[in-house]
Amino acid sequence: MDPISRGTRTLAIRVLACLAGVLLAACTPPRLFPLSGTDRTLTPELAASNFAMARGRRVVWGGVIATATNLPDRTELEVLSYPLDSSAQPDTGNKSAGRFILQHPGYLETLDYAPGRLVTATGTVTALRNGLVGKTPYRFPVLSATGLHLWPLPARASSSPAVQFGIGIGYFR
Repeated sequence: MDPISRGTRTLAIRVLACLAGVLLAACTPPRLFPLSGTDRTLTPELAASNFAMARGRRVVWGGVIATATNLPDRTELEVLSYPLDSSAQPDTGNKSAGRFILQHPGYLETLDYAPGRLVTATGTVTALRNGLVGKTPYRFPVLSATGLHLWPLPARASSSPAVQFGIGIGYFR
């Protein structure tokens, strides 16, 4: 093999390796906020049952918003927690991991942060609050949020068919 062919082959391999690296990086899910330093094993259920161990721990929790309430200095979301997937999105196909109160400083629009929406937050477990789920007493761990992500709504299916067939002449003004 002559030196020009060997050089061309080496260059082609390097270019392909760079392209493969770029493609793999493009497939990596984006990080919404830093997850380093968070305890991904502590669930709201565990925090409620052993609050002395959970207090002050930095966690990442997510789930489905059950209620949203604006208060003078913060917004509180009651969240039905679910395990998070690799992109930190709640996986509602799994068993719930309990409920928690998410406290966010300042105002959140409760029409956006509405019941049924998916949310993920990082923060510190700061308190344990007694409350009710329906008429059943419940102990809610409180997460003081430092990072918050509201997941987009799934795309709606169109009421009209995506493909239409017809015969004729169209006239537009």
